[in-house]
Amino acid sequence: MVMDGQGGGIGRAIIRKLRDAFGEDMQILALGTNSLATSQMMKAGANRGATGENAIVRTAIEADIIIGPLGIIIANAMMGEVTPDMSKAIGSSKALKVLIPLTQERVEIMGLSGEPLPHLIDKVIEIIKGEEHDV
Repeated sequence: MVMDGQGGGIGRAIIRKLRDAFGEDMQILALGTNSLATSQMMKAGANRGATGENAIVRTAIEADIIIGPLGIIIANAMMGEVTPDMSKAIGSSKALKVLIPLTQERVEIMGLSGEPLPHLIDKVIEIIKGEEHDV
């Protein structure tokens, strides 16, 4: 499961790299906090997509891996697009969470290198290659 909001640019970039690394063998679900984000991720090659709180809450329960920006686990992040129920469902999910440390929120994670997004997504791919689950 790849989750993003606002314009969907981070999710789109993640899905493109996943497709490049794994081809069509991987099932990728695009979950957007809004329809624009979902649409951008679908154009990048996701197998299925859905939008909104209920879709995210229900899918997080079943996902093997959840990938997205750090804000997906912060209630009211992304200018309020991430609802408390969304962040709770993601945080409570048994899925492996692979979070990209980019956020517009007032959160600083100590010890991070501040690498650009393409390098961070390459690290996401390395982590996923170590897993044998669908995304």
